[in-house]
Amino acid sequence: MVSRSCRCRCSTASSSCWARSSRGGCGGGLPPSPSPAFPRSTCAPPRPHRSPSILLGVVVPLSCPARRWGRASRTGSWLGTSLPPGSGPGRMSPALRCRGMRAAVVASVGLSEGPVDSRSGRLLRPPSPAPAAPGTRLLRLPGSGAGQAASPERVGWTEALRAAVAELRAGAVLAVPTDTLYGLACSASCSTALRDVYRLKGRSEAKPLAVCLGRVADVYRYCHVRVPEELLKDLLPGPVTLVMQRSEALNKDLNPFTPLVGIRIPDHAFIQDLAQMFGGPLALTSANLSSQASSLNVEEFQDLWPHLSLVIDGGPIGDGQSPECRLGSTVVDLSVPGKFGIIRPGCALESTTAILQQKYGLLPSHGSC
Repeated sequence: MVSRSCRCRCSTASSSCWARSSRGGCGGGLPPSPSPAFPRSTCAPPRPHRSPSILLGVVVPLSCPARRWGRASRTGSWLGTSLPPGSGPGRMSPALRCRGMRAAVVASVGLSEGPVDSRSGRLLRPPSPAPAAPGTRLLRLPGSGAGQAASPERVGWTEALRAAVAELRAGAVLAVPTDTLYGLACSASCSTALRDVYRLKGRSEAKPLAVCLGRVADVYRYCHVRVPEELLKDLLPGPVTLVMQRSEALNKDLNPFTPLVGIRIPDHAFIQDLAQMFGGPLALTSANLSSQASSLNVEEFQDLWPHLSLVIDGGPIGDGQSPECRLGSTVVDLSVPGKFGIIRPGCALESTTAILQQKYGLLPSHGSC
């Protein structure tokens, strides 16, 4: 029996930065008050090392012994790594000695050498690609997977859902298909998993992550809703991110710099089922390195595979030849009663604004896109 201990200190409680909306500058909002404990923890202890198992008859090893590279610094396996010359006791100030040790850790776990935040010691560049970890898997959904083409009744659908939920509860980061792009998902209640998403994308921690839910009814638990329920049902599920005031039920480590949160319910059967089976909020962002093009198929973000526990292949999304298909969801600020703001036009701008203005009489806010 392998002894296990929790590798995540969970606390319970996107796209473009909705903190830049008309309500204030990025980071200008007061952080939300500490949230009560989430009804149940969604970060389980890491499972023992295992060889890849065959699920759905398709298991494709991905390409890194450093998939769980964070363990190296905790287990002490890097202590034997040679440090820079002159790093012995008495020859270097404590600050320089720490810097040399940090460089040794970086080299030992296969990360790209890059700038380090002088205050926190965090690497500011994403890890470089590395050989595959034996337990990393690629699962192909039955059918094309685009939109709702893959039916839940098809063989293997439930097995794929169970595998994804197990990884999410273990605090892992997954790649999943949505109705617009491929995305990275993790438990929004697992602070360690949230940090992993920022690190592997090389994403600024000042940029928020969206929250993915499975049902419109769940929106009321995590947001203070100031629009009619019919409006939510007209836009969700769909290719939009609705920005509203967050509630205290969300993890305080999720976007702590803004009182707003972006809600996504993609019009894709698999991720809707995944969010419902998981039973809690998922943090969701695009599956690509920061500032690079969004991904419409799993091959386009192969450089991230080594750092993911599971990749769900739902087939190509949209028309790869059309630039509009890579715009992502339309991000709409609904935090001000009677008004709306377009934070990012996205792929559904015209239809979304038509619903908001013509059907519900909302006015565009000043500074809206």
